[in-house]
Amino acid sequence: QVRLAESGGGLVQAGGSLRLSCAASGHTFSSYTMGWFRQAPGKNRVFVAAIRRSGDNLLYADSVKGRFTVSRDNAKNTVDLQMNSMKPEDTAVYYCAAVPEYSTGNIYLPSTYEYWGQGTRVTVSS
Repeated sequence: QVRLAESGGGLVQAGGSLRLSCAASGHTFSSYTMGWFRQAPGKNRVFVAAIRRSGDNLLYADSVKGRFTVSRDNAKNTVDLQMNSMKPEDTAVYYCAAVPEYSTGNIYLPSTYEYWGQGTRVTVSS
């Protein structure tokens, strides 16, 4: 069992930055691939970024590539999402999620992940 809790959401102007953090507790954090997803009002939850257990394999959605950076600290059981040059279309509830590293599922899909946080709301004003 892994428990996840996001923090750091809020209101930011277009062009600004926010840093989201996800704290994990429970099972061995370093055994999990961690993902970030977001869900805008009236839309499906979509992939934003993912980071493998070692931290050296990073994946990003095309829409955030070059603007967002995912990182993790296995000693602190945290995974962060640094969001720069933010746009109004980044407005959404952001979720962190965890899946065991050995999973063969598609890590771009929400259905692959076993554990989810409660989400943190991010609003980008124009």
